[in-house]
Order: sequence, then structure tokens, then C-alpha cells
Amino acid sequence: MQVSEIGEFGLIKLLTQEFGITYPPARRTPAPAGLELGIGDDAVVTSKREGALIWTTDTMVEGNHFTPGSTSWRDVGWKALAANLSDIAAMGGVPHLALVTLTLPPDFQTDAAIELYSGLHEAATTFSVTLGGGDIVRSPVFSITVALSGWTLEEGGHTAFLRRDAAKAGDLVAVTGQLGAAAGGVRLIVQGPDFDAAGHPESENQLRDAQHRPQPRVALGQAAVRAGLRCGMDVSDGLTQDLGHIATASGVALRIEAAKVPVSNELRVVFPGDALAMALTGGEDYELILVGTSEVMDKYIGETERQVTVIGRVEDGEAKVTIVDEGGKAMTFERRGWDHLAET
Repeated sequence: MQVSEIGEFGLIKLLTQEFGITYPPARRTPAPAGLELGIGDDAVVTSKREGALIWTTDTMVEGNHFTPGSTSWRDVGWKALAANLSDIAAMGGVPHLALVTLTLPPDFQTDAAIELYSGLHEAATTFSVTLGGGDIVRSPVFSITVALSGWTLEEGGHTAFLRRDAAKAGDLVAVTGQLGAAAGGVRLIVQGPDFDAAGHPESENQLRDAQHRPQPRVALGQAAVRAGLRCGMDVSDGLTQDLGHIATASGVALRIEAAKVPVSNELRVVFPGDALAMALTGGEDYELILVGTSEVMDKYIGETERQVTVIGRVEDGEAKVTIVDEGGKAMTFERRGWDHLAET
């Protein structure tokens, strides 16, 4: 069935029914947790809470960020929310409320819409996010935009969060997890199902999963703030490019040792010759870059059971990022990372 056959409000009713939400709401229908008023009015009303708010938004467009032939609609829904969750993680915040805007062609299938919202709902449940409604409009091309709010933590009676401009000379630079798997997933998708990974189908599947189902580091971001770290961001456009944002915002130089960068094990198996470059410049890892003193970083690494790797140091000097090999020689790469508006 096409969405044009049931219309906007029929689609809303169909989608909300999938998740046990009454639409239109009956009189005195209880609002979901965290809301005073849920879907059905002109806007939702959130419950009052003390603390500073975090807001972020992200859009995925069919044909630009994904193709339905290579990505399931359930995965599109998951990733649409996960990308925003990673921004909240990058601030060390607590996710709260998501508003979703869909632009749909009239021939978009209702089954696809249900699958899409199943992925959204799965991610929301996993990371304790309230889906609070949004908007649906007709468009020649599919897109999904998520606006997500969150709360900052409080430490010592003060608002505490991660930011890009707090790096200082002498600080250590670290990253969570392993890098490059999502870039490997993209390459596999582009090269198609006939790509021969020399008999490593399990590693291939894990690379594709990293691209389709990123795992935002919400808990690690919060742990960073609690440990006393105040500088950080997520790796969404590529490690080298995102490090450059911290260098520019903080007015410092970053020296990164390539040999210490935690490259995805699966990426080394499938693309051994290109793994390091892909880990340094591939986007959508949704890991965290964290910067802080050695004392605080040691505390954080110990508390997170070594899910974090120190890869470099902050130095005085021109705001730039230098990647060096084991001999201390500066390395160069054809690209630094992803730019949404640059020509490819």
C-alpha cells in the first residue's frame, strides 16, 4: 500500500499503533514517560526538569546518505536517531526527546514506513529516548530529519559538558573504541555483493553492520564528564578532520601517532593495505575524541575498562593536526574526511 492511499493522518495512526500509542488520543490518555502531553496536539509538552538543555539535529536523504537497495528501512530508522545520539554523547549528555520529520514521495510504501519506525523505536528504547512526534510532508524524495534534546550533567553543583575549545598544551588526546569500520562498510556497499574479501565473510558483515547500525557512545560520554574531562567531540566526518575542529576551536596543535590509532580489526582483515588511511579519514565511526590532562585521562581509562586509547598530545603552536609515523615523520593523505557540501 502506498502512503498516498491512506494520507498523512492515516499514516500517523498506523505508525503510532505499531508502538502502542493511541492516535488521535482519547480523553485523558496518559502521556508517555517524560511528557505532560503526547502526540495529538499541535506540540508535545515535556515534563519540567532542572539543568541545561542540549539540542541537536541531523538529516538523512535517500540517494545521498543511503540507498534502499543496500540499506534496510529498519537500519535507516536506527541510524537516523543514532547520528543524533552521538552528538549528545559528544557533549557528555543524557538523551531525552526526539522529534521526527519525514518527507515522503506519494508512492512510498506503508510497509517501509513501519519498518523505518521500527528502527527508530528500537534505537529509542535502547538509549531511553522518548519519541515525541514530528511532521510528515509530501516530497519528490525521501528524507528523515531528527531533532533530539538532552540534558547536561551536573558536577560539583555546576553544569558540566564536553566542548571543542577546551584543549590545552600538554593534554593527552584519546579516542574510544576502534576506527574505520564504517568506512569499510561503505566501500563494501559501493563495491557490491560480489566483492571477494578472500574468504572473510564474517569480517565483511561486521563492517557493514558498523555502517548500518552505529553504536553511539552515550555512556562513555557521560563517564568522561564525570571523570573530569571537558574537551571532546564525536568522530562523524573522519578522525583527522574532526581533530582539526578541536585544534581550530582551541587554538592549539595536535600531534597524533599513527601507530597508536586503534584501527578496526575487521578493517585490517578485509582492507589490509588501506586500513590505516580509512581509520584516519573515514567518517561515521561515531566514536568519541577526548582531550584532557594525563591524570584525568588515566582515571577515565581505568573507570571505562580501557575502552579508550591515547593517540597523541596537544602542543603549543599553529592550530593544525599532524599525523606522524613511527619515525616521527609527518604523514599526508589524499583526503582528511567527509564534507557534506564539497564535490566528490
